[in-house]
Amino acid sequence: WALHLKNVTVSLSGEYECSFATYPHGTKAARIQLIVKAEEEQHYVKEAWLNQTLEIPCVEDTTSENLSNYPLKWLVWENGREEELVSKEPSCPAVYRNSSALHGKRVRLGLDYSLKIFPTKIMDEGRVFSCHVLYHPERVHKSSTTVRVFGK
Repeated sequence: WALHLKNVTVSLSGEYECSFATYPHGTKAARIQLIVKAEEEQHYVKEAWLNQTLEIPCVEDTTSENLSNYPLKWLVWENGREEELVSKEPSCPAVYRNSSALHGKRVRLGLDYSLKIFPTKIMDEGRVFSCHVLYHPERVHKSSTTVRVFGK
């Protein structure tokens, strides 16, 4: 006897009971407490040389085919707030939000949904770039990367 749950969300957390009638012993029951936790954000540090191309993967150890079916977006922390850089919907071209003069044409989405920054500048030092993949309305995978820039 098994209960199979699909599209598991945090709202499915709770106590579940399985009961069935047996002969001659009567009803048997078992209870289980299910706790569904939201995914935690993964954080990385990426090092780059000044004026070189920096490539930040969206999700480590995941192929681009796995990401192509889901909406995703890249953001950067800018002046104490998050600014969207680029978003991608399944089967649609990427939409760039180049409102920031700091990033302009330096930011591009790679074939594997990585974020490519060229050239890296000293102002990128300490910036946090994050990728959000929307697998389900209640299941968003977040990966953030702090950039360290080195001069030659």
